[in-house]
Amino acid sequence: MFHSARLKLTAWYLLIIMFISITFSMVIYRVLMGEVIRFEKAQRFRIEKRIETGDLFPVDTRSFHLQIPIPENTELIDEIRRRIIFLLTLVNGGILIVSGILGYALAGRTLKPIREMVKEQNRFISDASHELKTPLTSLKSAFEVYLRNSRPTMKEAKTLIRESIGEVDKLQSLSESLLQLAQYQNSQKQLYIEKLSLTTLLQEAIRKVRLVAQKKSIVIEKNIQDVEIEANKYSLVDLFVILLDNAIKYSPDKSRLIINTQKTDGSILVSVKDHGIGISKKDLPSIFERFYRADSARSKSESNGYGLGLAIAQKIVANHKGSIRAESILGKGSTFSVRLPLKQSSFS
Repeated sequence: MFHSARLKLTAWYLLIIMFISITFSMVIYRVLMGEVIRFEKAQRFRIEKRIETGDLFPVDTRSFHLQIPIPENTELIDEIRRRIIFLLTLVNGGILIVSGILGYALAGRTLKPIREMVKEQNRFISDASHELKTPLTSLKSAFEVYLRNSRPTMKEAKTLIRESIGEVDKLQSLSESLLQLAQYQNSQKQLYIEKLSLTTLLQEAIRKVRLVAQKKSIVIEKNIQDVEIEANKYSLVDLFVILLDNAIKYSPDKSRLIINTQKTDGSILVSVKDHGIGISKKDLPSIFERFYRADSARSKSESNGYGLGLAIAQKIVANHKGSIRAESILGKGSTFSVRLPLKQSSFS
């Protein structure tokens, strides 16, 4: 598909360039031929004048009643015309070849972002379909087993309903994450930016994950500087919830998380450190990709995630013109650091 589109785009480039080139060639041809004919006429006129004044011949030709004919340079003009046409054809041929090569390269470069986007979109659809298929298959299998039982008991029915609700919850979680990711990926949507307290944002995020932390007896320690930041409230709360939830999810029971903030010139650095299972070096570069889950012990934990959280976090940070990075030692824990500007250029 893209090869065909590349050839078509190259053809359009060539059509435009050759139209311009041929148009200029015609103008150049007319100008040059006009100058040649004008020069030839001027030469004839000068020769005639010199004959009339006797400068060309010392003998007075008028006494002999002679009229010396001055031959026209038709052959010379035709030769010049042919040479001009040949040179212009040669130049246009060279332009055609060079433009074809450069146009093909430029068409490839122009279509590369579109090709990458379509490739990423296809991968996203494939991954999303796979993730949706898993709970649906589980539901179908559970119902089929239940229907094959000729005399199901109330206990079996309740177990089926309980398991089905769990799978539906997974589907709901996945659909919400997909919608959230699509929302933050929409670059056309303007974020509502306001002045906010960083402490308030972090406290709100901690409140949302407190129950999950309490279930694992995880303590959240805070070393927070209360600074004012220009940002979208709901986006940043989502960002901090994702980072905290991720840290809790992969941390052992009765461990602790540490939230640190550090103000620098024009920006604030927020870091979330856990003492969990960590991430291997080979997985670190890929953890912000959609649906990516490491093959290490991280993916073998009791996590029911879909690998969308960090992709959403990265989009939120990018929308706020910030940066996010991860540092980790396998078996010792991870630290996610977010740097955000204190002021947004779009804020008014």
